[in-house]
Formats: sequence, C-alpha cells, structure tokens
Amino acid sequence: MLDAVFDSLRDAQKKLALESGENKNKALLAVAEAIRKDETKILLANTYDIEKARQTDTKESLVERLRINEDRVHEMIQGVKNIANLPDPVGKVRAGWTLPNGLFIESLTVPLGVVAIIYESRPNVTVDAFALAYKAGCSILLRGSSAALNSNQALVTAIKYGLKAGGGIEDAVELASSGEHSEVNEILQARGKIDVVLPRGGHNLIQYVLANARVPVIETGEGNCHIYIEPSADPQNAAEIICNAKTQRPGACNAVETILVHRDALSALAPLLTEKLAGKVKLRCDPQAKAAFGETSAAAQALLLIEDATEEDWETEYLDFILAVKTVDTIDQAIDHIKRYGTGHSECILTDDLKSSERFLREVDAACVYVNASTRFTDGGAFGFGAELGISTQKLHVRGPMGLEALCSIKYLIRGSGQIRP
Repeated sequence: MLDAVFDSLRDAQKKLALESGENKNKALLAVAEAIRKDETKILLANTYDIEKARQTDTKESLVERLRINEDRVHEMIQGVKNIANLPDPVGKVRAGWTLPNGLFIESLTVPLGVVAIIYESRPNVTVDAFALAYKAGCSILLRGSSAALNSNQALVTAIKYGLKAGGGIEDAVELASSGEHSEVNEILQARGKIDVVLPRGGHNLIQYVLANARVPVIETGEGNCHIYIEPSADPQNAAEIICNAKTQRPGACNAVETILVHRDALSALAPLLTEKLAGKVKLRCDPQAKAAFGETSAAAQALLLIEDATEEDWETEYLDFILAVKTVDTIDQAIDHIKRYGTGHSECILTDDLKSSERFLREVDAACVYVNASTRFTDGGAFGFGAELGISTQKLHVRGPMGLEALCSIKYLIRGSGQIRP
C-alpha cells in the first residue's frame, strides 16, 4: 500500500514549495555530486538489469534504452547541473493589472503539487524527472519498469543521499519499487493525493493509464514520426538526416518510423540511403520504393533487407532498426498520410522550396514540426530545458518537450482596500 508514501510526498511538497531557489539549487548540485560518487554502484546495478533483460530475449533496441554507461551517467549529472542553473520557475509574476474598482490582481506561477511518473526502461528518466520536479517545487513518485528496478534503486539512493548532504528535502522523492502491477493501479486511483500522473512509454502503457486513471493525466504520446522528402532537397543531406533520425537511437520516441519520398526524389535518394542503411536497417517498402532500392549497387543491396510494406507498417512505432518507405506524388499526399497515421509528435519536411516548407509548417498538426533537420532534436535537453519529463502530444496544459513550466500552475493574488461586489 502506498498511502503512507502519498502522505509523505504531500507533506514534503508543502515544505518544498516554500524553499528558496538558492536552497533548491544547492540541493540539486549536491545530488549531482552524489551520483558522481556512486557511479560505480549505479553501473553495476544497471549491468545486472541488462543481464536479466537479455535472459528474457528482450530485443536489442529495448536493451539499449535500458543501458547506462559512463557517458550517460555524466549526461545525467550534467542535466541536474543544467536544471540547477535555470531560472526558478516558481513565483514568477506573469501579469498584473488594476481593475476600475481599485482591486490589484497578479497572476504568478506556483508548483503543480505531487507528481507521479510511470515509465518504461530508461533509468535516466529517474534523474531527469526528479531534478525537474524538485526545481519546480513538486514532490515526485517514480514508478519505473521492473526491468530497470536495480538501476532505479541505485539512482534514488544517490539522489536521497545528495538531498540530505545538500540540506534538501529527502522525502520529496520516492520510488515505487515493489514491481507489482498493483502499484500502478493504486497511483492511478489516488485522487486527492496525486495531483497529476505522467505515463512515459509505449502504446500499451499510455492507453492503460488513460483508460484507468482517476487523477489528471498529461499524455506523453507515441512517436510515429515521419520525414517527407521533396525533389528539391539535397539527396546527400537528406540521406544523412534520415540515417540520423533512424539509427542514432532507434528506441527513442523521436526516431523516424516512416519516410514519405516524392516520386521524383526517389531515384537520387535510394542509392545514397542504401549506402547509409545497409547492414543496419530493414526497409518496409511500397512497390515503387522497393523497385528503386532494388536498382542500387549489388554490394550494398546484399546487405539491405527489403520487405513489402503492409497497412500495419504505416501505423507502427517500431522503436527498432526498421523503416517504412512510402512513395507520394505530391505534398498533399504526404500531409494527408501524416494526418491519418501521425501521432502528433514530430514531423519533418526536407526541401529547398520555401513555399513547401511554410505550407508544411502551417498545415501539419504536431507538437514539433521540422524543416531540414533530424526529428531526434525533439528533446528537453536539446531544446535548452535542462532535461525533460517526456514529450506531450496532447494540447491541454502543455505540449511538446516538458520542462520546468510543465510542472507549474498559476495562482491569482488579489489585493483590495475594502471592495465589495455590488
């Protein structure tokens, strides 16, 4: 039962909401140092999680999402430091005005409250979510997947030690660590105890949370992301961007899953893309694309696995080294395809035509819409937020990479001198 945890988080949040920005930053920097000191323990715990994952035949792209190495630990540490260096989001006056009756009204930012995040695989979320919540004056309940349990326990131990060393509020972060699914249901039913829950993971997790939550939900959606390539795009540059968007981290929600290639761009792009992807990525192609890739060099072709695309491929978030390829005749067809199959996450056009790029930016409805850049930049760290809680694909409260402002609400302060309403 998590009732005692909920109560502790609520009490801690009341204290944290009153902490100065200076004190919060001091505690965060102490957490960064504690993670650095515990790096060996954290890596050992992660090694154990990875060994267990491989014993259950987890696909390698998902193992990669679970993995922590020295570079990723250093990224976590730097992320905490970056968040500490950001302006305090709490207590910012958004607006102020005086009514004709003399009432003075101010709108200012306040912490959202007690936050719960339910997430899969990625142990870095443990650190990112904590640091953002703490800076925003929110306490947080972390519920990671059982696959990352040892890694998360090691990270939370370091976080709590750092908070204690830095004079922070240790009880502002807790890990739901039993691994039992009942924990998830208890969190989702904790109306009045949890102010908001954020699901971060695959389709099944997100839909389960949406269907069963009695507490408010900020939906961090799936990433069925597309790149549309026009004839005016430089084919070499297009191949580089597509390769990065697919292979740099295929298990990320901002990785491209389908490319939409204009018929007149196909012959120039196919051999360059074959060279980049051969031996790395499986292609699921429509007939026109399959024919174009079949005409590439024999050496590259031998390493390129091409299969026929089905309707299911257009709607699949692979999170793997698989890329769907569809041929289109016009930008209208590309935009219509995205409207039908996109998840509102990240969409991109590669073009040198200003009219096409402006139309794509205007008509494509997604949290992030790109021109001539990899979709992999949809990320709180890359956007300058220090880190992120996830990528929101809904429109209420917040959309896109969620940083500190996503964990703030507003409060109105009204100062009077005896006014009464007639």
